[in-house]
Amino acid sequence: MATSTTDPGTVLITGPTGGLGRVATAAMAGRPSAQRPDLLLVGRPGQNLDQVAAEARAAGATVAEIGCDLARLADVRAAAATARDQLAKGKVRPLRGLVANAGLFSGDIHRASADGYELTFAVNYLAHAQLIGDLLPAFAEPARIVLVGSDTYRAGRVKQLMGVQPARWRDPVELARPAPAGRRTGFRDAAIAYATSKLAVLYYAHELQRRAGAGIGVSVFEPGWMPGTGLGREAAPALQALARGLQRLPGMASPARSGPALASIVLDDGWAGLRDGAYVVVDKVDPQPAFAHDRDREQRLWTVTRQLLSGEQP
Repeated sequence: MATSTTDPGTVLITGPTGGLGRVATAAMAGRPSAQRPDLLLVGRPGQNLDQVAAEARAAGATVAEIGCDLARLADVRAAAATARDQLAKGKVRPLRGLVANAGLFSGDIHRASADGYELTFAVNYLAHAQLIGDLLPAFAEPARIVLVGSDTYRAGRVKQLMGVQPARWRDPVELARPAPAGRRTGFRDAAIAYATSKLAVLYYAHELQRRAGAGIGVSVFEPGWMPGTGLGREAAPALQALARGLQRLPGMASPARSGPALASIVLDDGWAGLRDGAYVVVDKVDPQPAFAHDRDREQRLWTVTRQLLSGEQP
């Protein structure tokens, strides 16, 4: 993929401290100076965030780290405000890219975010919808928004044998609710919740493109199947062991390969035309099944999301 001839400006990335996000951050920071963006790193405050920021600075990048717990919408709003302040004061160049990379797999769908929403849906979907909505007026066109998706939403038979479950869409009001205290749930329910949160990301990307400026392209990046990464740390020990074994099989994805590919999607000229939630699997645009495009679901999700983020009762 050709490198960029456009001023890369600033790229904001969530989840820069581990796995895919860390490698993508290093790939962006390590580019030649003319192709290197300034970086806004949004992640949990602490040693890991400080270390990633220091590594990016050592590579030559201008960096601002922004501490944020994505399970708290107040934190997300504060992170967006800090990013806007950095941009307004000229501490970083204009915002031209946002990578919604951070993700969570909660092994228990009874767990709620600080705002009372089911934790996986809250972090993987709602937090990024809040962040993007708050920053949308701050983008300098041409710009790109890249949301990290997952093929779990359409998991086939082989993946289901591994405990991966396909999405099961319900009204977004229901998706946002943690499981009732008296309901018995297990790993399968958690896997469905994860996959469904990623289907929500797809639906959101389509609707976001309709509402974003003409100069902002929205796409979804699937890094490939990476069994054994931190996302699966709440799986049963036997499944974790099996996943670690699968990592060694030929053809499996890895952060080392997919991280630079993610950096390329948000920066390089060859991807500048991505729009309308185009779905890229590592380095190839991949057509999606018919149910991944549903205008009624997308509009309903957008409406309910606005209500949830504003604290209204849907």
